[in-house]
Amino acid sequence: MSEFKHIVRIAGKDINGKKKVAAALADMKGVGANLSHMILNSLKIDSRLRFGALNDEQITEIAASLKDPSKLGIPNWALNRRKNIDTGSDIHVIGADLQITLRRDIERERVAGSWRGVRHSLGLKVRGQRTRCTGRKGRSVGVRKTVRAPARAG
Repeated sequence: MSEFKHIVRIAGKDINGKKKVAAALADMKGVGANLSHMILNSLKIDSRLRFGALNDEQITEIAASLKDPSKLGIPNWALNRRKNIDTGSDIHVIGADLQITLRRDIERERVAGSWRGVRHSLGLKVRGQRTRCTGRKGRSVGVRKTVRAPARAG
């Protein structure tokens, strides 16, 4: 039996070894609770174990499955980049790669001049929400303060 690891590095992120495996995987960007349970069930790892109690072989299996979850038989609807615009394939992106691809997608929308790109560039809501009273991000909408002259004594 290997000794307990308090910090485990997986897919470019340090994970607290004291957390349970399912919750620790769900802390990574691009991996949610459902996907972490799917991965652990397909690898037959108990999700109630602590992450630091896993041996090196199990950690490498988890890291490999995070790179390409479809090899484990995880359905395509659980992946976050279905029909990728560059390759046309179904992939799953995690960590810093996810942030880079999101930034690239937003920039492509801006350059194309689409409605979503314009809304992104103006810092407004993108998905059709109302903006009359919410989503102000530090600035007031439709409020004009007028300074009233002091009343004359008379």
